Amino acid sequence: MSAQSMTGFGQSVAGSNNYAVSVEIKSVNNRFKDIRFKMPGSLGGIEIEMKKELTDLFSRGTFDVYVNVKRAENKSKFDDLDAAKISQFVAKLSPILKSNGIEPKVNMTDFLRSEFFVDQDEENQSELGELALKAFRDALGNLKISRESEGEKLIKILIKHLESYKTHFVIIEGNADHFKSNVEEKLKKRVDDYKNLIEVDQSRLLQEVVFYLEKIDIHEEINRIHAHLEKFQNLLKSNNEVGRQIDFIIQELNRETNTMGSKSTMKEISDAVVQMKVQLEKMREQGLNIE
Repeated sequence: MSAQSMTGFGQSVAGSNNYAVSVEIKSVNNRFKDIRFKMPGSLGGIEIEMKKELTDLFSRGTFDVYVNVKRAENKSKFDDLDAAKISQFVAKLSPILKSNGIEPKVNMTDFLRSEFFVDQDEENQSELGELALKAFRDALGNLKISRESEGEKLIKILIKHLESYKTHFVIIEGNADHFKSNVEEKLKKRVDDYKNLIEVDQSRLLQEVVFYLEKIDIHEEINRIHAHLEKFQNLLKSNNEVGRQIDFIIQELNRETNTMGSKSTMKEISDAVVQMKVQLEKMREQGLNIE
């Protein structure tokens, strides 16, 4: 399975001689999984089955499922009026009204209430359920295609920002040794300036200088960033769920990048760090929408 965006849309329609059932599924990003149905109460019996099939197919996201039932084009709501029920109602009510001196007046729309329609039998319910499941499964397939298509676009955007990050990272690598040697030269000069004014414990001074140089050294951060970048690139080629892992690696890259920025006072390194953090933030925003 290729990487998927959590944003997608799928729809489908299934029909018979009697009904047309349409299903639309919209999904957006979510750290977890949230499924919401909006459909006629008569189809409530298949909601559990629908939810299970959606859960088996997708790992994360908020899903809104809309199911709409319409009569076939050659069918009218009036076809379901129950003539026997209407006749029984009129036959029963007319004598009562006349015996009380009330003139019967009929408003035709009064017979459009639910009690005057044919009862929906099990056969009709079964037909609707089958149509709804067929439309739902087709919509799920279309949603998956939509999410995969968006996922491919997001991966390309991530790669673009990652390459930009690496471009600025190369600048830091090229200045790492120069930065350390530059600081070392400044320390030596400062010591030479003051050694004639105060008594200096050369052994203790040497220890402090070594400690300080180790403290500002950024080679460890550079090595860890290389490891994270390699893992990131392999992850973007993976067919597994990658969203949470991408978020974790970006956090690690951000931590190492910030550390380099805090250690260095060299303008070239500081400027590169700023640009690297910009690219990391852009990658984080895109990564949030990948399953």
